[in-house]
Amino acid sequence: MVTGTLAGPVARPVGQRASAAEERVWHVLRSVVDPEIPVVSVVDLGIVRYVRAADSRLRVGITPTYSGCPATEVIRQSIREALAQLEIGDVIIETVLSPPWSSDWLSEQGRRRLEAFGIAVPTARAPSKVTCPRCGSRDAQCVSEFGSTPCKAHYRCRGCLEPFDFFKCI
Repeated sequence: MVTGTLAGPVARPVGQRASAAEERVWHVLRSVVDPEIPVVSVVDLGIVRYVRAADSRLRVGITPTYSGCPATEVIRQSIREALAQLEIGDVIIETVLSPPWSSDWLSEQGRRRLEAFGIAVPTARAPSKVTCPRCGSRDAQCVSEFGSTPCKAHYRCRGCLEPFDFFKCI
């Protein structure tokens, strides 16, 4: 387990390029889907913090969407299986807990895919305002702080009366 002060998925310093092996890993990781939300990749969710070549091995840092996420082991195994197909040697998958995952780390593509799937996502402009992913109404009521997975809350739209999940602002 790794702890530190890195914020969000880590970008490389300006002018520093990823190695060919690192680029291949990022490409493969974009195809690894979240087991609980199969419309988004682990990269789009912001779970993958970094891919680094070090000590003739590759290291992949992942941050669970929340501490104790039951899908973390499945995600780790899915990443390991996907990367095994690359035949790039030993890959170390590290859990990075600090800072904790934030819904700010969702990619724009990830946000669009979640909304199309019926999951509302917070925005930086109004993180506490919930917009119904079905009709766009901003009149929603929290039914339960726990939705289909622990990282989501369950809401009901007062406009179209449909239930939906909301990715918690973490």
